[in-house]
Amino acid sequence: MTQQHKHLIVRADIGWCPQEEDLNKISDWVRGLIKKIEMKLLAGPYTTYVNDSGNKGMTSVAIIETSHIALHIWDENEPGLMQLDVYSCADFNPQDIFDEVDRVFKTVKMEYKFLDREKELVEVNI
Repeated sequence: MTQQHKHLIVRADIGWCPQEEDLNKISDWVRGLIKKIEMKLLAGPYTTYVNDSGNKGMTSVAIIETSHIALHIWDENEPGLMQLDVYSCADFNPQDIFDEVDRVFKTVKMEYKFLDREKELVEVNI
């Protein structure tokens, strides 16, 4: 297998924001996302909720084989804000990630950058 060094960065306004009682649900979602893009989970996901006014929301991180997934959701505003980072040394289809985000979090608006980081930071068109 040739390493790919692909990095997907997503910013989304979302209609459904997980709350403190949804920690397991978000961990399960991250595990499912890893399976969907055919990556190997090495550690995590580690999911926590911050309950500080002005910074309330969920964070979940997972270590995948020589890569990572990081999810941050702020829920104090309507719509909520999601920042998702998927870095992988294996090839994956970004549309699979977009579909899963929309399915669960009811995307209002989504923006992304898809980068090839093998030799330089090169934006990849989907």
